[in-house]
Amino acid sequence: MDEITISIFGSGKTEPEEPVFELAYQLGSLLAKAGFVIVNGGYGGTMTAAAKGARDAGGKVIGVTCSAFGQTGANPYISEVIVTHSLEERLDRLIQLGDAYIVLPGSTGTLLELAMVWELKNKGFLDKKKTLILLGKYWQPLVDLIDLEDPGSKKNLTLVSTPEEVIQYLLKTL
Repeated sequence: MDEITISIFGSGKTEPEEPVFELAYQLGSLLAKAGFVIVNGGYGGTMTAAAKGARDAGGKVIGVTCSAFGQTGANPYISEVIVTHSLEERLDRLIQLGDAYIVLPGSTGTLLELAMVWELKNKGFLDKKKTLILLGKYWQPLVDLIDLEDPGSKKNLTLVSTPEEVIQYLLKTL
């Protein structure tokens, strides 16, 4: 398989004892074992968990950091760091690098990432093969709410329950 990069979006505030941290770790591990490169924001929370999972499985992890945040460096599991200078540039780079997108639970930053990818897909600005996957039930109420206003938009994302289902879906569609 040619190098296929999967962008993962999720919370930077998730702690190791939280279930979503383990979910992100499993996701990173399974993606790496399936031969995918992962890219994420490079900092803490689910970004660290997914990166650690991928690296523990021998995978490559790209971290796209942002100097405007004032943070010093990426988490220790990042193989390659790309430094951007603004939130917009960071998000654009995460989207450009991704051949598919996986969204984990998160807050407003993750919502921004989800909304941007979803709208780009809805408007046809992203390659149709670039799939958007929501992992778990966290975003289901938002999807249902948007579906009331714009029923067609739901066709541009896929909801799955487990990291294993993510891998099966990616291998089938990419």
